[in-house]
Amino acid sequence: MIYFDNAATGGRKPDSVLTAVSSAIKVCANPGRSGHKLSLACATLVENCRHTLDAFFDGYGYDRVIFTKNCTEALNIALFGVLKTGDHVVASCMEHNSVLRPLEKLKKAGVITYDICGLTPSGELDYAELNALVRPDTRLVAVTTASNVTGEIPDLKKVRKIIPKTALLLADGAQGAGHFPVQMKGAGIDLLTIAGHKGMLGIQGSGALLFSDRVDPSPLLFGGTGSMSISLDMPDFYPDALEAGTLSYPAVLSLLEGTRYLILHQKEIENTLLDLTKYFLQKLTSLKRYRAYSKPNPCGIVAFSHESLQSEHIAELLSSKYDIAVRGGLHCAPLMHEALGTLDGGLVRASFSHFNSEREVDLLVNALQIMD
Repeated sequence: MIYFDNAATGGRKPDSVLTAVSSAIKVCANPGRSGHKLSLACATLVENCRHTLDAFFDGYGYDRVIFTKNCTEALNIALFGVLKTGDHVVASCMEHNSVLRPLEKLKKAGVITYDICGLTPSGELDYAELNALVRPDTRLVAVTTASNVTGEIPDLKKVRKIIPKTALLLADGAQGAGHFPVQMKGAGIDLLTIAGHKGMLGIQGSGALLFSDRVDPSPLLFGGTGSMSISLDMPDFYPDALEAGTLSYPAVLSLLEGTRYLILHQKEIENTLLDLTKYFLQKLTSLKRYRAYSKPNPCGIVAFSHESLQSEHIAELLSSKYDIAVRGGLHCAPLMHEALGTLDGGLVRASFSHFNSEREVDLLVNALQIMD
């Protein structure tokens, strides 16, 4: 099958990641829970991953790198662990439900209020509206690093300049991380959440939360940490305070090797995905009944629609008749579709990897032409 659903999960991993995961499964020792040599060796690699992620994302210290099972868990810690009664939040309409649903839950519980910033007619974040929505008492602003629907990339440095200095900036890195440089200190990001299984080239079950020294999230989970075992309270230091239970050592190791691969190849990957999205968009213009909603982007995402065919029907036909994997529907981002005017039919999303080729894109274009 030709796999163009990499924005949902990366379909192919570097050999170094596969080797690391295979080795980790064979080891079967618990890092941070025992004092024998094998456990200590695993714990060393876990700490290496913290240091590597901290450096890669220009973070605030390896102890403020928390491993999670996915980006959703990281976002839940960032939102439920930080926001307090009376807080005001502004979020962009580009946000995934992993941001919107926690905010709505907190709103309905009477904890917070929030406002949504829309798009300009060209599909970019409306910075003027953002400026109008933030208040002196706004506690947190949530803006994704990249839209999972269109691949649109907000300017987080510009966002930071607009919002109050006292407001925390939360960046959802599910789609952006790994595809282009994300610098926490450089952009003034206080909370960055990572999905390890997409642009970071790790496996499913890997994720992380990185946060600044302006933030002290409260834990959502309580349990064993391998430290302070005599106490019935969670440790009051990071990362232990937020990492209850056994880590997925294979997932963490995949994230380590994926990041090491990106350190060597990120610019090459970025250029490849820019070229592939540009190539597909150029081809798509010749198909008169299709409309594109994306620009060339390093996330590899192209969203499009057909004037009469439903997006999920197109995705099903591509899979069943042409052995091509794409995704149709709303992509867990309803407010983005509302802003784009595609809430009823959704969009088809083709999302490329640097492992894909122009020849595979041509096969997709030919299939779409036949379906038209």
